[in-house]
Amino acid sequence: MTAQKVVKKSAPRHGGGRFFLPKDLLGIKELSREQIVRILDLAGRYKGGRGSQPLKGKSVINLFFEPSTRTRTSFELAARRLGAAVISMSPQTSSLTKGESLKDMVENLEAMHPNLLVVRHAASGVPGLIASYTNAAVINAGDGSHEHPTQALVDLCTVRQFLGKIAGLKLVIVGDLAYSRVARSNIYGFSKLGAKVIAVGPATLIPPGLERLGCTVDTDLDRHLPTADVVMLLRIQRERQESLNFPSLAEYSRFYGLTRGRVERMKASALIMHPGPINRGVEIDPEIADRRGPPGPRTVILDQVANATAVRMAVLAQWGRGK
Repeated sequence: MTAQKVVKKSAPRHGGGRFFLPKDLLGIKELSREQIVRILDLAGRYKGGRGSQPLKGKSVINLFFEPSTRTRTSFELAARRLGAAVISMSPQTSSLTKGESLKDMVENLEAMHPNLLVVRHAASGVPGLIASYTNAAVINAGDGSHEHPTQALVDLCTVRQFLGKIAGLKLVIVGDLAYSRVARSNIYGFSKLGAKVIAVGPATLIPPGLERLGCTVDTDLDRHLPTADVVMLLRIQRERQESLNFPSLAEYSRFYGLTRGRVERMKASALIMHPGPINRGVEIDPEIADRRGPPGPRTVILDQVANATAVRMAVLAQWGRGK
């Protein structure tokens, strides 16, 4: 594959009417406010049971180099509901175990003319690298600590469902800001749609320059709870840390865990979110994780999961339309 061909393949993808998308969905950072709203509106139609099968006769290959329950399953369901043929691969079942390079693997898949590749990888930037080897649209399903764009779209969809808007809301993102790709995508997404984003966590888990993404950074969770419209908890990414960047999980829970006492200081209309999987008793008390409400702040973790298939249907439909 020549460099000239790669450049040609990076052309924008038509999304219907005069609406254009980048060739690949690698991050929320690259999307405009209008593009995000378009995807959320389409997800709402799919959630309502409306929509055809625009991917009938097309193929989606899921390349998941990291374990996944919610993301992988919802992408598979989304592709099938859109009429696509779906193939799911993991590194253990690919020729990577025989020493094949990532480039060779992707170029061999490219020779089979897939329409979309959904990629999750532990290293930041791998979906973008794969996109340079293929004409298929590449959807980033989470790469290292870079971005997880479809999770942010799921979270935006869920907040719109319960609160009716994004603009003017105060979102407090709590926890592992250093390693969380979900945090980065949500900071971009909620900021672009007009929310005020506060990123809170231990000083050792706040990366330098995080505020440049479009948020305010703080180490004091309790300061922001009474005025928060949404509190989004993040899982401690222990698999990405050589050692814990704080004294203990109990110490973390003491200062940043969402307990009954902290929930009682929140607005009655506030939402409690978590992208999952949750560590019960660390980021959130079990009784709060299972709380559905109202009255009082409600936990919408399972609603996030319920919205995931419709949102990923919207993404696959938009990026697969031009193929």
